[in-house]
Amino acid sequence: MNYRILTLVSRAKPLLDPGPSPGGLSSAEALAALGAFGRRLLWLLPVYLAGRSGLSVGFVLLGLAVYLGWKGARRGKERSLLAAKLLLGDERAAVRATAAGAGLGRELPAWVNFPDVEKAEWLNKILAQAWPFFGQYMEKLLVENIAPSIRASNTHLQTFTFTKIDMGEKPLKIMGVKVHTGANKQQILLDLNVSYAGDVQIDVEVKKFFCKAGVKGMQLHGMLRVILEPLIGDVPIVGALTMFFIRRPTLSINWTGMTNLLDIPGLSSMSDTMIMDSIASFLVLPNRLLVPLVPDLHEAAQLRSPLPRGVVRVHLLAARDLQSKDKYVKGLIEGKSDPYAIVRVGTQVFTSRVINENLNPTWNETYEFVVHEVPGQELEVELFDKDPDQDDFLGSGLEQGVGMWLGGQEGSSAGWETGFFCLFLGRILDPLPHLSPLHQVLQRNKGISSKPEPPSAAILVVYLDRAQELPLAKSGKEPNPIVQLSIQDVTRESKAVYNTISPVWDDAFRFFLQDPANEEVDIQVKDDSRQAGLGSVTVRLARLLSADELTLDQWFQLENSGPSSRQLDLSETTAYVGSSVDLPSRPTKSSPDAQFGMESVIRIHLLEAESLIAKDNFMGGMIKGKSDPYAKVRLGGQRFRSRVIKEDLNPRWNEIYEVIVNEIPGQEVEFELYDKDVDKDDFLGRCKVPLKRVLSSRFIDEWIPLEDVKSGRLHLKLECLPPTPSAAELEQVLMVNSLVQTARSEELSSTLLSVFVDRASDLPLRKGSKPPSPYVSLSVRDISYKSKVSSQTADPVWDEAFSFLIKRPHVESLELQVKDDGNVLGSLSVPLSQLLETEGLALDHWFQLSRSGPSSQILMRVQLGVLVSQHSGVEALSTPAAGEDEESLPRGSESELYIAEDGEAGSTQELRQRLPQTDSSSELSDSPLGQLRLTVWYHTDERKLIAVVHACRNLRSSSKEIPDPYVSLILLPDKSRATKRKTSVRKRTLNPEFNERLEWELPLEDVQHRKLEAYIKNSVSFMSREKEPIGKVRGGLYDLKDDKSSS
Repeated sequence: MNYRILTLVSRAKPLLDPGPSPGGLSSAEALAALGAFGRRLLWLLPVYLAGRSGLSVGFVLLGLAVYLGWKGARRGKERSLLAAKLLLGDERAAVRATAAGAGLGRELPAWVNFPDVEKAEWLNKILAQAWPFFGQYMEKLLVENIAPSIRASNTHLQTFTFTKIDMGEKPLKIMGVKVHTGANKQQILLDLNVSYAGDVQIDVEVKKFFCKAGVKGMQLHGMLRVILEPLIGDVPIVGALTMFFIRRPTLSINWTGMTNLLDIPGLSSMSDTMIMDSIASFLVLPNRLLVPLVPDLHEAAQLRSPLPRGVVRVHLLAARDLQSKDKYVKGLIEGKSDPYAIVRVGTQVFTSRVINENLNPTWNETYEFVVHEVPGQELEVELFDKDPDQDDFLGSGLEQGVGMWLGGQEGSSAGWETGFFCLFLGRILDPLPHLSPLHQVLQRNKGISSKPEPPSAAILVVYLDRAQELPLAKSGKEPNPIVQLSIQDVTRESKAVYNTISPVWDDAFRFFLQDPANEEVDIQVKDDSRQAGLGSVTVRLARLLSADELTLDQWFQLENSGPSSRQLDLSETTAYVGSSVDLPSRPTKSSPDAQFGMESVIRIHLLEAESLIAKDNFMGGMIKGKSDPYAKVRLGGQRFRSRVIKEDLNPRWNEIYEVIVNEIPGQEVEFELYDKDVDKDDFLGRCKVPLKRVLSSRFIDEWIPLEDVKSGRLHLKLECLPPTPSAAELEQVLMVNSLVQTARSEELSSTLLSVFVDRASDLPLRKGSKPPSPYVSLSVRDISYKSKVSSQTADPVWDEAFSFLIKRPHVESLELQVKDDGNVLGSLSVPLSQLLETEGLALDHWFQLSRSGPSSQILMRVQLGVLVSQHSGVEALSTPAAGEDEESLPRGSESELYIAEDGEAGSTQELRQRLPQTDSSSELSDSPLGQLRLTVWYHTDERKLIAVVHACRNLRSSSKEIPDPYVSLILLPDKSRATKRKTSVRKRTLNPEFNERLEWELPLEDVQHRKLEAYIKNSVSFMSREKEPIGKVRGGLYDLKDDKSSS
């Protein structure tokens, strides 16, 4: 923790430049005179040259006229530029000079003024245009950030939700802007007079208690200061924005729902005050909101919690001729008042004692205020009459410019409606950064009589950063740590950080000290939910007096912080407050929870619907049309939308979607059908399937009736695919996916990738040796996730898990980057093919980061699970086909595939060399040239003939060069372009892998009368004569039936 005593910076007077010494004409002046004489001689040069050339005098006059015109235009531009500079530099002087030149005199009319506060209508127009988008941001902020924090803060609020968020149409308005151009050239001060009287509507609900509440309309008025600091010599010129209210803004809220009770007199003012206290806790001085605009801002901590500008000591002396508020017998008998005063500077408030029955009270009390901003802060004083019910108001006063009191003004007074009071504003110099005047201050304070507290000799500033490795709560859950700091009888409390053992508070506290040498600060770290102690430490302030610059900035070890932290061996888990120095020994393996990698994948097959309602009617319903249906699918926060089927009450979509799910109770697979229209889509029905049913039964193939409509039903297939940590079935899964793949859907996933990011170590520091605030970005293909930010540490701990659907693990890779505010601290690429070669398809160790420090590493577990479908309609024949040996088959795919319903699996056909001088129908020779793996399938849902070309093995080429093979398929007897299909070319290989799907749109009756001929050809250059195919195979399709395949 940092303890800093305020310092006084003295300024030295500038030295004066000596004046010029008297003397005669210098050599520089002589050269200047000769130069002027030479320039005048040049004027005669054009006349001499014209006479020498025999030209007329008219040419000389023409040149002179052109020069004089150029000179006049140049002088006019210079005068215009000078007038613009004068107007922009001092508008008041420029207007007066113009008025004097016009004969209006130096005095301007009374209606001409130059206000310090300017209107900003242009800014209000920008706010009005951007207000709807600000509403979208607020909705996202409340739903994604605020609501989870509220649910985590209390077990009774676990069902808290925002049911409606509408920021309304009336935007925030800037009534005036005042710019302070002070002596500090590194900052710009803006005072914005903000006013908001909006039609905001925010409704919340706690379902557990059937409690609904909300806000409908709010007013907020106040002075918002914006500081542009620091100014830098690079875009965006401004390093950061600091915003805060100098004084507490006024607030009025219109409550709805159960919060209507807060509009009861008494409760209304109390609720508004509580909300204002919450706003003041983070947006009223000394609290600030910092928005960095550039990365690696070194001054961020100083800007967020700057040292105070100084201290003002206020002596509340007396008041005179106050009003009498205590009346009796309905006002017939006039009494007196029981006055007391409230003195306020920003959020600092003091209340005087009550003087009973006195209209001329004398308090003689002294208060000390910390001054944070000059100019801007004001001293507010209010007097009240103490009553049993509600105190009566006696008057108020406002003294602006607290900053000038620091210069030594000895007194001030302010008037009231029917009286006055007197304040003595004492002068307190800023404490010096050394000990020589401390004993003088202590000696002088002994002679000062001050009530209710003795005068202070110093100010202590405590900056609370963070804690690490705090003990868990008794229930084993992570605590909600808060910190209480106490000096004598003054206690300050930090905010609570929920559910963490490594909290970051990032807060500052200030204490007045009477005798620093004999005082100490007591620090207690507690669990906010149970107020149980998590650790404590006591620091004697005498250590500060011997420290360099009266500052301590280090780790402080906590005492009574759990069994492990009591041990003297620092290798044990010990709790500290501050930044990381002594950490426990790092683990060798990650520590995910037991459910890691156990997610399931739900494959949703949207097939068709029938008997839908006709929504497209014409001529007032006299002519009935049809509908243009499409479906919306929702599960686990993901949404899908099918294509639109035009004018069909029995549409067939045949689309497949995949979703990663966890076994969270209450989830449902939701389907909604709509009729696509030009204006608003019409509702065609909905249905739901509980996810628990899909997880338990593993497979559902049903017609489900649509709800909320008269007719209609939906045909669905839902399958649960648990991940299997074995690569033995991967090739079979890839082959099955190619068979069941639909034309309208994305490529099906074959594996599930689970990544657990544990921690990193020795990340590179920012510029200026400051620790970064790192987070992890992970991506596979175009899918990416981002971890939480671990604030200001080179050894972050994330403990987060992520899941990806992988289509082809042989060629895909996991890309990981560790970033700090957009800057890359390190990167890592993990090819998923590495996982296929490991036992259990998992890697769990420290990975070295590239583009990072020499010892920068990240600990994580990367795990694959194969998604094996048991209900695809495609099964495996475990024995190799005739004529094959195991070595000729691709690794992991020794089995043949065929359709389960009465299908037959033919052997892998051998390629035979074509006889010379024969056509394609010639017989093949007995010399084998290789093998082709080909699957043919008729898809009844899509009414298509599908051929999946898997691979070729052991090809031979007649030339010496390795061929570039591809496969060409032709449906005989036609040899037109419409019946030809071919794969892509594989470069320089005798064992090409294709796994490509080729299709023909033909009815089943036509397909059964055709033959399929496959050519394996070598792709050669256009000029080459080698156009002979490597080989071919032909097969009949007469045995092909519905949903059957031939291999």
